[in-house]
Amino acid sequence: MLKSKTFLKKTRAGGVMKIVREHYLRDDIGCGAPGCAACGGAHEGPVLEPQPLDPASSLCPQPHYLLPDTNVLLHQIDVLEDPAIRNVIVLQTVLQEVRNRSAPVYKRIRDVTNNQEKHFYTFTNEHHRETYVEQQQGENSNDRNDRAIRVAAKWYNEHLKKMSAENQLQVIFITNDRKNKEKAIEEGIPAFTCEEYVKSLTANPELIDRLACLSDEGNEIESGKVIFSEHLPLSKLQQGIKSGTYLQGTFRASRENYLEATVWVHGDTEENKEIILQGLKNLNRAVHEDIVAVELLPKNQWVAPSSVVLHDEGQNEDDVEKEEERERILKTAVNEKMLKPTGRVVGIIKRNWRPYCGMLSKSDIKESRRHLFTPADKRIPRIRIETRQASTLEGRRIIVSIDGWPRNSRYPNGHFVKNLGEVGDKETETEVLLLEHDVPHQPFSQAVLSFLPKMPWSITEKDMKNREDLRHLCVCSVDPPGCTDIDDALHCRELENGDLEVGVHIADVSHFIRPGNALDQESARRGTTVYLCEKRIDMVPELLSSNLCSLRSNVDRLAFSCIWEMNHNAEILKTRFTKSVINSKASLTYAEAQMRIDSAAMNDSITTSLRGLNKLAKILKKRRIEKGALTLSSPEVRFHMDSETHDPIDLQTKELRETNSMVEEFMLLANISVAKKIHEEFSEHALLRKHPAPPPSNYEILVKAAKSKNLEIKTDTAKALADSLDRVDSPIFPYLNTLLRILATRCMMQAVYFCSGMDNDFHHYGLASPIYTHFTSPIRRYADIIVHRLLAVAIGADCTYPELTDKHKLADLCKNLNFRHKMAQYAQRASVAFHTQLFFKSKGIVSEEAYILFVRKNAIVVLIPKYGLEGTVFFEEKDKPKPRLIYDDEVPSLKIEDTVFHIFDKVKVRIMLDSSNLQHQKIRMLLVEPQIPGISVPTDTSNMDNSEPERKKKKLQK
Repeated sequence: MLKSKTFLKKTRAGGVMKIVREHYLRDDIGCGAPGCAACGGAHEGPVLEPQPLDPASSLCPQPHYLLPDTNVLLHQIDVLEDPAIRNVIVLQTVLQEVRNRSAPVYKRIRDVTNNQEKHFYTFTNEHHRETYVEQQQGENSNDRNDRAIRVAAKWYNEHLKKMSAENQLQVIFITNDRKNKEKAIEEGIPAFTCEEYVKSLTANPELIDRLACLSDEGNEIESGKVIFSEHLPLSKLQQGIKSGTYLQGTFRASRENYLEATVWVHGDTEENKEIILQGLKNLNRAVHEDIVAVELLPKNQWVAPSSVVLHDEGQNEDDVEKEEERERILKTAVNEKMLKPTGRVVGIIKRNWRPYCGMLSKSDIKESRRHLFTPADKRIPRIRIETRQASTLEGRRIIVSIDGWPRNSRYPNGHFVKNLGEVGDKETETEVLLLEHDVPHQPFSQAVLSFLPKMPWSITEKDMKNREDLRHLCVCSVDPPGCTDIDDALHCRELENGDLEVGVHIADVSHFIRPGNALDQESARRGTTVYLCEKRIDMVPELLSSNLCSLRSNVDRLAFSCIWEMNHNAEILKTRFTKSVINSKASLTYAEAQMRIDSAAMNDSITTSLRGLNKLAKILKKRRIEKGALTLSSPEVRFHMDSETHDPIDLQTKELRETNSMVEEFMLLANISVAKKIHEEFSEHALLRKHPAPPPSNYEILVKAAKSKNLEIKTDTAKALADSLDRVDSPIFPYLNTLLRILATRCMMQAVYFCSGMDNDFHHYGLASPIYTHFTSPIRRYADIIVHRLLAVAIGADCTYPELTDKHKLADLCKNLNFRHKMAQYAQRASVAFHTQLFFKSKGIVSEEAYILFVRKNAIVVLIPKYGLEGTVFFEEKDKPKPRLIYDDEVPSLKIEDTVFHIFDKVKVRIMLDSSNLQHQKIRMLLVEPQIPGISVPTDTSNMDNSEPERKKKKLQK
C-alpha cells in the first residue's frame, strides 16, 4: 500500500516546485514473537522469547514484553542494558528519535538489539499497515510520535491475544511522561513509569540503583535554598552569542582547584581567548568539557589565576558558607598585570557528560541511601547517588553517570552504573585507566572480525598484481625485545655501479583493511595501539597485528617499500616506492643487532647489511643535527616483571643503543620522502604531521634555569637551541646536559596531524624538516594507513575513494587521531605511575639522589635519574608549623629558612608510597639532604618500619 503526500515548495530562484513524498506500507512485517501464526515468522534478526522468563514483577505477574518510549530509552539506557531486562520491543519511531537526539545512546541501543541473549526486537511500526499514523492538523510531531507509540502498543496487545487464548502474553508500555501514561491507560494499554516497573522487580533490587533520577526541571526548587542562578534557555544564549553579549567556549575545570576553571573561547578572536571563572556561583553547575555560554564580568571584578591548591574534601554536602570562605582565600592581592578576563557561566549549550569512574564516600548517617561519589578525575565534581548497596561498594571502583544538577543542590545527582572491582587490583585499575582516558578497548565485534582474511592465508596471484617480488633481498627487522607487531624491516646492499641501495619495507596493512568496511571504521575510531606496562590494546585484530601484517622472519609478507639509491655519503640519488613481497631473514632485538655490528667474527650478509645501514645512519643523523634538529630527552622507564605474580620487581631507565638510532634515522627518512611524494600528488588532501615552534614565553623557564648555572641558552631558532644544548658540557656535573634536554622537552608544543589543504604551515620544528608525515607504523597508527592509501593511489598501485580526497573529512579524521594519540600518551603515563606505585609498595622506603627540575612557591619538583621518576617535595604540611618560605620568580629560587634551592641542584629524597587516600594513592617524597631542621627527615632509614603505609591502609579499611 502506498501513501503519498504532495506539497509545493518555493525555490531559491523564485519558481514553484511540486514535491511528492511516497511512504510504503506493508502487511508482511513480523511482530517478533516466535510461533505467531498471523505473522508466519516474518522476522529478521534477534526475536523475542516465546515464553518470556523475565524476573517476576509484582505489578504484572503474567508473562510480558516491554515497549519503552523515547525518553525511557534516552535516559534509562543503563537499566535496559542490565542482563535482567530482556524481551523489549524497540519501535522504529523511538529508534529514529533517539538517533536524532543522542548518537552515543543510539550506538548502545544498536549493540543491545544485536545481542541475541537480550531478545530485543526492532519493530518497523512506521511501515506497518496497521500501526502507521499520519500527523493530524494542529498536532506537533512530538504528540504525533507519542500517539504512534500508543497505537503500536495497543496493536501489539490485540495481536498477541490472537496468538493463544490460554497463554495470555501482554505488552507493557513504559513511559515517564505523565500525560502519555494517562492517555495509554484510558485506551486500555497497561502502562507504568520506568521507576514503578523496576521497583516491582522484587528479585532484582540492585536495578533500582541504576535508575536515572530525573527531577522535573520546573519542580526542582521544592526544598533547600537556591545556590545557583538559572541557566538561560538556548534561544537566548544563541541571541546573546550572536550579538556578542555572551561568548561560547569549552569549559575546562582545574585539577588543582575545584573552585576555579577556564573557558576556551571558540573562534579566531585573539582577545579573550581564555576566560577565568572563580567561585561556585560563577562556575554555575558546568562540568569539565561542557560547551558553555559565558558573560564577561566588568574589569574591576577580574581576577588572577590562583596558585592555591584546593581539593573538595568537605564531608558536609551543602555547606555553602564554608565554600564562600574558601573563595575569599583565592582573591589574594595581585599585580595588575596578572589579572585575566573573568566571567561567569550563564547557560549550557551542550553537556558532554560521560560515565565516570571513582569511589563511594559512604554517608555517616546510618541506613542512609544517599551517598556522595568521588570521581577519580579531580576535574569532575562529586556526584550524589542513591544506592542500597553502599556497604558492598565501599573500597571498590565503580562507574556513575550524572542525571542532572538542580539549582538548590551543591552537587549534581546521578545513578550507579557498574561495579568494576577492588581498588588497587591490577585488572580493576587498568580498566579504570582505559575508561578514564576514553581508550576503546572492548573486544573486536563479529562484524569487524568478519572482514579478516580466512585462514590458512597465503599470497595469491591476485595479490601479486602491481607488486614487486623482493623476497631475494636480505631484509631484517630490529625491534625491542618481545615485539610481535613488527611494522618495519630494512635492507642495504651494494649495487654494481658502486652506489648503495637502501630499502625500508613497511607492513602493507592497507591491503587487508579496505576503505569503509567495519574493520576500517573500528581502526579509525581507535586511531592508535595503546601500550600499557603489561598490556597492549591493539588498533587492529591480533590476526593482523601479530601475524599476517607483522614482518616476522622466514615467512612471506606483503609490504610497501621505499627504496633509495644512495652514494656512500648518504646522499639520495633516486627514490622509488612500490608495493612488494618480502621474506625477512631475521627478527633481531636492538641488543642483538648491536652485537652483530660490533662483533669482528661475524661477516654474514645480515651483519654486512646492518653495518652498511649503521654507517649511513650516522651520516644522516649528523646532517640532520647540523640543520637544527633537536635531540631531546625524556626519562623513559622499563619495568622488570615477576614471571608469576606479574608485579614489577625492578625499575630501570631504558638504555638506548646505536641501533635504536639507526632504525630511527631510516624511519624519519622514509616518512619525509613519502610526505614529499603525497604532497606533490595531492596538494590539497595529503595527511601530514607538523610540530609548531613554541612561543618564546615557553622557553622562559629553560633560559632562567640555565642562567642560574651561568649558562646561556639561545632559543631564537631550533638550530640555535640545539647548538646551545650541545655546548653544555660540565665535567663536574655530567648529568646537567640531560637535565637541560629534559627541561627543553617540556617547553615543546604537541606535534599534530593535519590536512595539507586546511593549513599552510607544514614545518616540523623538532626534526627541522619542512614537511613530514607518518608512514612507517601502520599496524599501530591509523594515520599511516591513510598515508599508505594516498601513496598507493599516487603510484597507481590502488584505486582512490571519495573520502580520501575530501579535505573536510580528512580534517575531521585528523582531529580524532590527535585526540586518540593524546589520550594514549596519558593512559601510558598513568600505567607507568600505577606500576611505579606497585614497585614502591613492595620495595618499602628508599632514599635516592635527585635533581631539582622546577621550584614552586611551596615545593620543589625533582627527578630521580635511577628510576626516571619525577615527584614533588612539599614544604608545607597539614598540622605542622609553616616554615619560612621566600620564592623568587625571577631566578627562580626558593629559600627555606636559610637554605636556597635552584633548578638543577642536587638533593637527596626519601621515596615512599602514601596510601592514606585509597582513590589517589601516590608516591610521596620527603627531603633528606640538605639537612634543614624541622623540614628534612633523618638519613638513617634502617630502623624504619617499612609497613607504615600498610598500617594506614588497614586502619582505613576498618
